[in-house]
Amino acid sequence: MPESSSEPPPRLFKDRFGAAAARQLGQQVQETWPAFPRERFVKLATAGLEALEFHARIQQFSGALRDTLPSDYEEAIGILVASLPSPLENEEEVSCLWLQWPVGQFIANHGTGHFAASFEAMEALTQRHSAEFAVRPLLAAEPERSVARLLELTRHPSLHVRRWCSEGSRPRLPWGLRLRHFCKDPAPLWPILEALRDDPSLYVRRSVANHLNDIAKDHPDAVVARCREWLVDATLGRRWIVGHALRSLIKAGHPGALELQGYRVPQDLTVSFSIQPARARVGTTFSFELAFTSRSSRNQAIMADFAVHFVRKGGRASRKVFKGVTFDLEGGCSRIVIKALPIRATTIRALYPGVHRVEAQINGLTLAEAAFDLVMV
Repeated sequence: MPESSSEPPPRLFKDRFGAAAARQLGQQVQETWPAFPRERFVKLATAGLEALEFHARIQQFSGALRDTLPSDYEEAIGILVASLPSPLENEEEVSCLWLQWPVGQFIANHGTGHFAASFEAMEALTQRHSAEFAVRPLLAAEPERSVARLLELTRHPSLHVRRWCSEGSRPRLPWGLRLRHFCKDPAPLWPILEALRDDPSLYVRRSVANHLNDIAKDHPDAVVARCREWLVDATLGRRWIVGHALRSLIKAGHPGALELQGYRVPQDLTVSFSIQPARARVGTTFSFELAFTSRSSRNQAIMADFAVHFVRKGGRASRKVFKGVTFDLEGGCSRIVIKALPIRATTIRALYPGVHRVEAQINGLTLAEAAFDLVMV
């Protein structure tokens, strides 16, 4: 087993890849291949590490493996696969083997051109950590062959491998290489998602939902149509996938997505909207009040969201939707909904003074508007 470290725990995730991690990974490889120059690996992996962010550290660890393993890729990846720890049994364990991250980067950097060896290595790696980033260069280089292999692996007994088939092929995987050909035409991916849509593991089904959410950013109508098909005689698990997959489209007010979830164009509905206070400083919590009056004789499912047009530098505005409430409004009845929204700066959104327009988005339609004036002092 790798030696223990007396170093204090890292404050940031990137700091996990420091000298202790280099020594542990080096020992892991050396126990499989005694000729491995562990000290040279550690020196290469940790050179100037303090100045590097997370991804650069992973690349440096991977580069150190390249410089200290045999020059033949298939021999080198065979050593790395043999050095991997035991497979994980369930999804709760997946975060404990982060040390294997550079192995995946090694495959991503050098694995194209070695299809069979790389897929065999990724099948093993994803049962210990993840190979969702490693597979993307192969999907870009050999899309048809790679998709066909992933489709075969959707029948794998390991839930980690089955999830990888979906997660690794997501067109817009966060942090991952953008698969632009699949953004343009996702048709080759549908068989993978069809094969996994009723998987017994929520861990796998969640990836299918996120994959659909990715496709919906480029092909919203195609995803709505596919979800409509999936809802025919759907299991509870598949219904959950559809609801989670449509979340971005629902937030954006896509009519087809809303209809699939039971939110149709409101009929004979009056909506009034007000904001208190009308003028306040940053840090204030605003109160949004919506008053609904139905003149219809039928009950209606209501989804009320709020779209704030934040003032940006130079006077521009950017729209952000905040989830509100959902409820059933009985025919001929009224209801008041109050939603609190704190206005504070975040790491991804600076605040600027000015009048901020707010839309009351009801079942995807803007049925009322109000505004507040934000001041900085």
